[in-house]
Amino acid sequence: MGAQQWKNKVVVITGASSGIGAALARAFARRGALLTLAARREDALATVARECEALGGQVRIVPTDVTRKEDCQRLIDTTVSTWGRLDVLINNAGISMRALFVETDLEVLEKVMAVNFWGTVYCTRYAIPHLLEARGTVVGISSIAGFKGLPARAAYSASKFAMNGFLETLRIETRRTGMHVLICAPGFTASNIRNTALTADGTPQGETPLQEEKLMSPDEVAEHTIRGMEKRRRYVILTLQGKLTVWLNKCFPGLMDRLVFNHMMKEKDSPLEKMKRWWP
Repeated sequence: MGAQQWKNKVVVITGASSGIGAALARAFARRGALLTLAARREDALATVARECEALGGQVRIVPTDVTRKEDCQRLIDTTVSTWGRLDVLINNAGISMRALFVETDLEVLEKVMAVNFWGTVYCTRYAIPHLLEARGTVVGISSIAGFKGLPARAAYSASKFAMNGFLETLRIETRRTGMHVLICAPGFTASNIRNTALTADGTPQGETPLQEEKLMSPDEVAEHTIRGMEKRRRYVILTLQGKLTVWLNKCFPGLMDRLVFNHMMKEKDSPLEKMKRWWP
């Protein structure tokens, strides 16, 4: 078991050009997996592919926009034609946002849902016949925001709640088949997703309000995710803060509402400050 079990296993990773996706790619390359890496930026994918090859991995890159069904189908078809099978699909492609719902353009919510939720659905739908055949694994890189709604992240939380519900349903439907479904929920991670998070009008946020040096690294998230896959766990909830948030929300939801609100109010340039105009 362990690292040896991934040798020559075929692994598809979406959103593999940076952050957690790139870290997962490198981790599987060290374990001898056969990789198909997907993202929109072909140049960035090529860089990650070279890193993986230097670690001993074999890699195929497929530029993919997961909001396009035809791209997702091509990703899976190319993987199977290249390697002859499919053992693991990691739905990692994602986009975030930071803005009050009352100010957010509807197109921003639609875009976040298209990437985070529909991208997962599309890729999984095309992959599932092969994964059932291989008794393989589907992974969704979700978020603590998929277990507790976060203010100023309405679209992001909604997309991750939707991803979780979809994958839980898939797990139950396939529970007698041998296929494994894992939902991994990192806490705040030092990755590029917050810098590219969308604001109310759809422009990138740029500077993150979080202290990156205090966050979990993408490599740590990747290792926790792979261990969860090896143990065939249903969930991987990361960071003490994340575990406490999920547990307390089940037991004391009103308390968690207050705690989350107060925490988010302390963020640098918190959007919640604007809500004071409606306070009694």
